[in-house]
Amino acid sequence: MACFLVPTAEAVVTTVVKRSAKRKGKDSGKHPFMKRLNWLNNMLWGGSALLAFEHLWHGEITLWFPFLTNASNPVDAAEMLREMATSGVGMAVLVTAVWIGMVMVTNAIEKRPKETDLSIAGGSR
Repeated sequence: MACFLVPTAEAVVTTVVKRSAKRKGKDSGKHPFMKRLNWLNNMLWGGSALLAFEHLWHGEITLWFPFLTNASNPVDAAEMLREMATSGVGMAVLVTAVWIGMVMVTNAIEKRPKETDLSIAGGSR
């Protein structure tokens, strides 16, 4: 129905944060967090686009007002809002949790000593 709108809203927020940081001169080359935020942004936009296409394919979205087929009937609108609150929020939280995991793994890999550092210390041959 409209579950893709929640990750889309989060994607809009991350885009605004990125553009705001870019205006302040905090580009991704100097601030690794902005590069990692770009990962989240791409995951959210890509997933939202795929879900929107799937809903369009199944006729749940139309190209004319009110765009969402369930928005025209109050009973269906309540069901749509419930789905947004459960499935939409769940998807947004899951994507963000996966991103947090990616950031944690990347940070751990970056903090590991390089192989040449180990060989100098006599750790491996």
